[in-house]
Amino acid sequence: MTSLLDVPPASAPRGHQAPRIATVPPSRLSSSGQEAVELAAMAGLQLDPWQQHVLDMGLSERADGRWSAFEVAVNVPRQNGKGGIIEARQLAGLFLLGEKLILHSAHEFKTSIVAFKRIDQLISGCPDLRKRVLRVRRTTGEEAIELVTGQTLRFLARSGGSGRGFTGDCNILDEAMILGDDAMGALMPTMAAVANPQIWYLGSAGIGRLSMQLGRLRERALAAVESGEPDPSLAYFEWSIDPHRAECPAGCTDHSDPDDPKSWAVANPALGIRITAEHVRNERLSMGGGGIFERERLGVGDYPSESGATWQVIGEDAWRALADRKSRTDGPYSFAIDATPERDYAAIVVAGPWRGGTHVEVIEHRPGMGWVVERAKELHEKWKPRCWVIDGGGPAGSLVADLEEALGITAVQPKAREIAAATGQFYDAVADQSISHFDPPPLAVALAGAQKRPLGDAWAWARRGVGVDISPLVAATLAKWGLGAEVEEAAEPLDNIW
Repeated sequence: MTSLLDVPPASAPRGHQAPRIATVPPSRLSSSGQEAVELAAMAGLQLDPWQQHVLDMGLSERADGRWSAFEVAVNVPRQNGKGGIIEARQLAGLFLLGEKLILHSAHEFKTSIVAFKRIDQLISGCPDLRKRVLRVRRTTGEEAIELVTGQTLRFLARSGGSGRGFTGDCNILDEAMILGDDAMGALMPTMAAVANPQIWYLGSAGIGRLSMQLGRLRERALAAVESGEPDPSLAYFEWSIDPHRAECPAGCTDHSDPDDPKSWAVANPALGIRITAEHVRNERLSMGGGGIFERERLGVGDYPSESGATWQVIGEDAWRALADRKSRTDGPYSFAIDATPERDYAAIVVAGPWRGGTHVEVIEHRPGMGWVVERAKELHEKWKPRCWVIDGGGPAGSLVADLEEALGITAVQPKAREIAAATGQFYDAVADQSISHFDPPPLAVALAGAQKRPLGDAWAWARRGVGVDISPLVAATLAKWGLGAEVEEAAEPLDNIW
């Protein structure tokens, strides 16, 4: 492996202008890309070759004058210049293509405001463009640029209702790595009545289940590359590396070394232009391990999968066969809490004895973490469980102190070997048909996407890289284990919790 300290910053090659993963529709006859590049230059925006290439491909047209690509996706690490592509596309939509309404949205409102200010400065700094502007709306939440000929560019923060009621010729979705079904459900129908609509997605590497839409687009692109048959309506461009695996032999040339400046160039087209090798080296040394550097600078993402292999660990038929709506348990009970690594979802699961085995049920599965302790307090006062189980080294470990203070108990925190044992016990219980459930959707979804990770000589549920929220599964596993864990005293039997 190349040592960072042995590599002088100047030795890094310039960024690759061609993406590692790309697909464009086959029905390309002409393109407005060159005109868009020239218009951007007139406004003082000089584009890199890779940015020009994206615009050329993204603005390609079919013989009937419609866009070759209904969807255009750019997946590139931060600070490489995706904003320049956004600005050039917006300028083209307003002043070249005659699009009546362009909607620009970002996950955070402040990101939309920054984008608004940048395009406003470009237009106001160019007399030929400025004289075509009727008004610029700067009221918070109403930011927009309107031309005398009627074209409008509006800026929004994404939400479940954002974009409803607007019929956009072009939707530009910034921060596309945080883009789920709610936002798409709000935005996509707005284009149904448009004669020649187009959507642009621009973001960086996927961050798990938050990147649902980006994961779909990437799957389509990979399928097109693998089959050799371009996607008929998608133009996709990704700058990233394919990193080494644990099983790679010494000297592997099929995968990339995150410490190698050549890898930096593969994933960063602006390396040597607006990103220096010295800065990337400092990022590597500062971020350390954990995959953060690989995600943020080298484009190694975590993407949800809808078409990939599912139910790899526990078969769907085996799990569904254990569903029993008539199950009941009279305690004692064990509750467990778990959360996603991103801390965007958490789950509370309960387990109790059932016909010589165990019944498990998802009590709560909600976004965020702020609700957990208060809900746990309500459940504890009502059902008086024998224990609360939390993996102290996991994402929910930060709740332990508050939970113990609120409930007046000592949470059970299993060690690594006990987590492995708990996982094995859960797996064996399914195989032995000694576990029951009400078939809650969160648990089924988690099992459908669950994978293994080595833990000593055993294994546990993989939290990262599976593209699915497994917090209900981890909590169910720990709750079942908690029925046999050592605690100070057991709870008294109670009426049926279910």
